[in-house]
Amino acid sequence: MALTGIEIFKLLPKTNCGDCGVPTCLAFAMNLAAGKAELTACPHVSEEAKEKLSEASAPPILPVTIGAGDNALKIGGETVMFRHEKRFENACGIALLISDTMADAEVDARLEKVKNLVYERVGLTLSANLVALKAESGDAAKFAALAGKVKSGSEANIILMSEKTDVLAAGVKACADKKPLLYAATKDNADDVAALAKENDCPVAAKAAGLEELAALTEKLTAAGLKNIVIDSESRTIRQALEDQIIIRSSALNKKFRPLGYPTIVFPGEMTDNPMKEALIASMFIAKYAGIIVLSDFQGESLFPLLVARLNIYTDPQRPLATTEGIYEINNPDENSPLLVTSNFSLTYFIVSGEIENSKVPSYLYVKDTEGLSVMTSWAAGKFSADIIGPAIKKSGIADKIKHQKLIIPGYIAAESGGLEEELPGWEIMVGPREGAHIPGYLKGWKA
Repeated sequence: MALTGIEIFKLLPKTNCGDCGVPTCLAFAMNLAAGKAELTACPHVSEEAKEKLSEASAPPILPVTIGAGDNALKIGGETVMFRHEKRFENACGIALLISDTMADAEVDARLEKVKNLVYERVGLTLSANLVALKAESGDAAKFAALAGKVKSGSEANIILMSEKTDVLAAGVKACADKKPLLYAATKDNADDVAALAKENDCPVAAKAAGLEELAALTEKLTAAGLKNIVIDSESRTIRQALEDQIIIRSSALNKKFRPLGYPTIVFPGEMTDNPMKEALIASMFIAKYAGIIVLSDFQGESLFPLLVARLNIYTDPQRPLATTEGIYEINNPDENSPLLVTSNFSLTYFIVSGEIENSKVPSYLYVKDTEGLSVMTSWAAGKFSADIIGPAIKKSGIADKIKHQKLIIPGYIAAESGGLEEELPGWEIMVGPREGAHIPGYLKGWKA
């Protein structure tokens, strides 16, 4: 049974040191009880207290790790129903299905898709991160060969799919060090699959028809000592699958029903044979509330928007994507190159830097920390004004890189030009374009 905030407080060191990010141990205890903090945030808690607090500090939906090393995928760990309440914690995994009945050429082609369908957006690398290997042949040796091939030919994390324990065991033997997800434990094979998962320290997926049966199955697996569990309610119609996702999430978060407090796995390809409709269904599950989405195939035109949707959903709404403050050199600038300034909202930075790069004009771009806000928003909030930009330019070290004293500011903050001339005596403040698309034309007329 979960502890109350006061019960948790009694087990904390009561130093009020603030190292956990909140000012008092009582506030930290209340956050733990509400699932809004993790016990690891307190560096001073004793080992005895850690053991007693493990249940209270665990998020309502337990985190699960698939894979090993730096490439491991963490899912679950969620604490809220809606993103705006706080944030979603761990982005869902997207997997490509590969069957052991496929020809070697098809397997190779699919592994190439996983490897090559990688995209850069606002400074982040977007890609799928799982391959789901399905033992459709029922042949343990054939499945093991596929698992070995994928292990050596891909860095993606692995899901092994079979309800036959001997087939799963063969697959695990071929890639045990990758710590694959074992799919699936059912009411008929739960004991054997649980033993296999414990022996190899692998996460396991529990599959059952309906939520009551699923809850009973997870209780059986946890009684066997397993914690890394992913769940599948076996719903294969869109409406029922969506209902199940919402009920599972609500039961865990609002009702504190631990038997359903695990990340889920869904199979949109089993709900339609239309690839575009499959992508549409997948987008629904990115928002509500899948931990893993297994796709029947990857196509760039559908995978990319899914990856962007995942990025948007799992970006902390209270902390916009931001670029590090500093001087950025674009197109190999020299002492006569122009100096521009902008905010550190990532999208703003990549638009501005991209347009400068397209201009072919060697330039310096100074990015000011505006707490991730855009030019207009940060200016309106008083975070991108003359009295902030001027001192930052002085401290940036840019004077050691250029011999002129000219600063190009965004057209949207033209009103700050006078203030900047006071903050930067001797500097010429030049008002640049309002829109990034006009930067190349503006820079063509630059003269030091």
